[in-house]
Amino acid sequence: MDKKNADVGGAPAEGKITDEAVAAAKDMIGLQLRPEGPYLQDATADTLRNWCNGIGDLNPLYRDPGYGAASRYGTQLGHPMFPMALGWIGRTRWGLPGVHGFYAGNDWEIFRHIRPGDRINAIERVIGIEEKESKFSGRLVLQYVEATYYNQHGDMLSRALGTCTRHERKAARDAGKYKDIKTYEYTQEEYEELDACIMEEPQKIRGSKVRYWEDVTEGETLDTIVRGPLSLMDTMGFLVGSGRGHTHGVVFQNAMKHPGHFFRNPEAGGGIEYTGIGHHRESTAKEVGVPGVYDYGPQRSSWMASLVTNWMGDAAFLKRVRTEMRRFNTMGDSTWCKGKVSKKYIKDGHALVDIEIWGENQRGEITTPGIATVALQSRNPELRVFFDGSALDLELPVVR
Repeated sequence: MDKKNADVGGAPAEGKITDEAVAAAKDMIGLQLRPEGPYLQDATADTLRNWCNGIGDLNPLYRDPGYGAASRYGTQLGHPMFPMALGWIGRTRWGLPGVHGFYAGNDWEIFRHIRPGDRINAIERVIGIEEKESKFSGRLVLQYVEATYYNQHGDMLSRALGTCTRHERKAARDAGKYKDIKTYEYTQEEYEELDACIMEEPQKIRGSKVRYWEDVTEGETLDTIVRGPLSLMDTMGFLVGSGRGHTHGVVFQNAMKHPGHFFRNPEAGGGIEYTGIGHHRESTAKEVGVPGVYDYGPQRSSWMASLVTNWMGDAAFLKRVRTEMRRFNTMGDSTWCKGKVSKKYIKDGHALVDIEIWGENQRGEITTPGIATVALQSRNPELRVFFDGSALDLELPVVR
């Protein structure tokens, strides 16, 4: 066994957050990263539909070519979060070797629709790092990256701020913040409530009926959608929808390049697994202080976007969506995605609404706070009509 092979240990690496490691990470600010993947780079009717399958989105504009052809766009469109199928931004891919990372959320400003035939690429760069203290693991580091997505014509599709948190595995394990959380046991009435919401969702998708800005009032609520109870089908389906799946020699070659991110798992007879296998193996999840296997953050972010796109209708444009992962969503948990209009205003000739959004689990805990901004069509002839958000810039700061 050569030295590189020997570096792949029998358990996830137990890296430390040291002053030296933080300083080295800060030295990377401004550097452009090689984009993760690419996984699904080409938008086709199949890849767009498969992404929707992976996030549970039922909107026909994003999954049905026939519906899209009859829409105002004359074609199927990509779900606003489809660029994440190229590669998950905000991931733990720079600095702090051996220190575990969690996707902590993202903030998207969207400029153009994705259509079948588009080939997506991205420029990703390191833009910030911040130290904090947490009850979960003590000293932690927040890392920020920015990904700007383009199509094959050089048109900017979207720009996203990604955030990840870095935690020492042993510190998180020893803190035991979530040690008392058990798999939730639902009552029959709770199952019936979940089932009813799931079955009613298709009828509540706004679709081709234009939602005008003048008809919206501040404080009005969005139709709730639910995702759960979370199962292995849901997490594995998201990997399929994202085009992800490294096996055998492909995994081995990656492990030789980045041994700190892989380990020989005794539960797999010494087979090499990525440290993120905690999304599927309870033992690995517990090694980093999580009570059990848990969802993928980009998947949960996409659920929150679907809440808004269901409400706004085909004629509107989702200009911004921000989500933060505040609590773990483990197997058996349900996420009730909710929202309410918080503000109506005009900017640069566009009629906009801001929406407070949040994911709430079956225990009544807010797991995923966020905000969204939607451009709606207006009955006022002095305001713009639009097909996308390319003429509108929200002037967001780089780190926010």
